[in-house]
Amino acid sequence: MARVAAIDCGTNSIRLLVADVTTGFDGVPALRDVHRETRIVRLGQGVDATGELVPEAIERTRAALADYTAVLRRKGAERVRMVATSATRDARNRDDFFGMVRDTLGVDAEVISGDEEAQLAFTGAVGDLDPDDGPFVVVDVGGGSTELVVGTIEDGAAAVRAARSVDIGSVRITERCLHGDPPTAAEVAEGRELAAAVLHEAFDAVPVDGVRTWVGVAGTITTLSAVAQGLEQYDPDAVHLSRIPRADLHRIADELLGMTREERGRHGGIHPGRIDVIGGGALIVDVLAAELHARAGISELVVSEHDILDGIARSIA
Repeated sequence: MARVAAIDCGTNSIRLLVADVTTGFDGVPALRDVHRETRIVRLGQGVDATGELVPEAIERTRAALADYTAVLRRKGAERVRMVATSATRDARNRDDFFGMVRDTLGVDAEVISGDEEAQLAFTGAVGDLDPDDGPFVVVDVGGGSTELVVGTIEDGAAAVRAARSVDIGSVRITERCLHGDPPTAAEVAEGRELAAAVLHEAFDAVPVDGVRTWVGVAGTITTLSAVAQGLEQYDPDAVHLSRIPRADLHRIADELLGMTREERGRHGGIHPGRIDVIGGGALIVDVLAAELHARAGISELVVSEHDILDGIARSIA
């Protein structure tokens, strides 16, 4: 048994998983959570417009990472892997970020490709699912990018068939299109048009015909589950493996896009750091739901609490 620490730093959040990893008789790593935590740091603040990470965003991330470093050392993690995704891939001054990570964590952050990000997310997402429910399409709607992966579970392990990452996410679409509070009908229409155009590229690269189950991971989609269930506060046990019908996804997207920031802030299931971008995230998920219904006849979303963090942890077992 090994104790590992996985850190995922995205456009909107930075997350930590400390887990014990055991290998069964089938050779497949199994995880047992020791500590799991998410902080909203908005590393990608303004990067879509300026091409650079702003100093205050790097400092927010440094403060969270310093706390995470103390946790993983206290918990006795033997191996650490940190990956950085969309915001750092796009930033001209990403060396400032890497230097901060090295000084704070003591190891280098890896900027992984969108395709590797997608594969890690798939590996983490399908671990608790019945192989007979596959093939699966796993979708991760992040702050700056969205990943689609199609694959199966074979002999207890994830087998990826196709993957693609595209540059559309809750932060990007909000900063580009959804300026009003609430957004105007014209802004929402512009956002839908943008999301559909960008996601078309992903669906061209990742054929979903024959897929039986849609699995959604990460903060945008888990938050939508909390909203759908009317949770007064976020409950990961209630969210994990919950199911949201397509009609409910459309209704929730319309409701969130029609609310002011203050109204969204009254919902206990929405993390304060997601209040201003969850409408944009819901819009992207609604567009995905329509495409998956048209292309594969899929009518509901299965929500998983396990995602790229779990995939990173398994990769260093």
